[in-house]
Amino acid sequence: MIKKEISEIKRQFTNEHCTITRLCGCYVDGEKRKMAEIKEAFLSLPEDEIFKYFEIFRKSLSGTLGKNLINMEFPKNLDFQGTSQAFLYQLRESRLTNPELLESFYDKVIETYDYVGNYLILLIHAAYDVPGKTSDGIEMNDASDEVYEYILCCICPVNLSKAGLSYDAETNTFRNRIRDWIVELPETGFLFPAFNDRSTDIYSLLYYAKNAEMLHDMFIHDFLGCTLPLSAGTQKETFHSLIADTLGPACEYEVVKNIHDKLNEMIEEHKDIPQPLLLEKEKVKTLFADSGVENSVLNQFDETYEKHFSHIPEPERPALIATNLTNSRTFEIKTPEVVIKVNPERTNLVDTRIIDGKRCIVIEITDEVSVNGISLSMQATPDQQDL
Repeated sequence: MIKKEISEIKRQFTNEHCTITRLCGCYVDGEKRKMAEIKEAFLSLPEDEIFKYFEIFRKSLSGTLGKNLINMEFPKNLDFQGTSQAFLYQLRESRLTNPELLESFYDKVIETYDYVGNYLILLIHAAYDVPGKTSDGIEMNDASDEVYEYILCCICPVNLSKAGLSYDAETNTFRNRIRDWIVELPETGFLFPAFNDRSTDIYSLLYYAKNAEMLHDMFIHDFLGCTLPLSAGTQKETFHSLIADTLGPACEYEVVKNIHDKLNEMIEEHKDIPQPLLLEKEKVKTLFADSGVENSVLNQFDETYEKHFSHIPEPERPALIATNLTNSRTFEIKTPEVVIKVNPERTNLVDTRIIDGKRCIVIEITDEVSVNGISLSMQATPDQQDL
């Protein structure tokens, strides 16, 4: 799914466009016991409750695509029957009205979701009458192409509110606030089936993780049955290792800076394209070559790449997402004692030189320099002018 398709589904979580038919849920305590269940026709709920549920559902479709929101595909080499995909399909087809399927769903989540504490499993069914679009992207509400039926699962922590004082209007006094169990915004969620090309795709789903470095591997692999993705942080670490291991002794400042600049340039050129910029093996190698890495050094790239991805079968090896590999807001140079942060567009202001026999990082400065907020006078002294 791309940003526009995700936004199109999120727009349904409002009073004006709501297409949710049913809400179900299960409250699980810290001992993994099912303490309470919800089964409601969604639109029969009080309006103030509906509004709070909308906030939860919108959050589960928020974040950075490729980081917090991850497109996942089901394995295609398995029989459909008996798979996680088949189970989710059957659950969607039931419109959440089959008690046995719901209980099985809750049991599977509880068994595979590694979480310490109380949480609420929320599950909705919705039926979206997808409007057609003209060639220039204008929606035609009276020209529906299909009905997109989906389920959305949100797993929300449930924690005690903080202790404190509250004002009691009846007695005009301040009292100790009663601590309540509060349903927080979701940590994890998924949308099935995916809404790819504005149409139903039962071979994919969209996964949400509030913390991009805590994807809940067992939940993804054992329950959803999808290939485990590389987290955004792991992608960045892998990319940095590829650079360091490929370049070896040639891992000099100028080459690393060129790779950073070239990568940001590629991201900028791609910004108007809906799909994330993916870097597979050959694209990474081309990036290195375009950044000035010598052919003699690149000869080691294939071997290095295979070493870093040998634990993943070749057909399942994920491409690296360009925006996960670099910080487009800052260029950082770090030593054990000093950290220098530079505007990525002005990396040309930093250079490395040998001065008095020592390797130095040299920064070109202007007349506007401050230290701890204090502006410095940058007029050269007579001694400095002689240098």
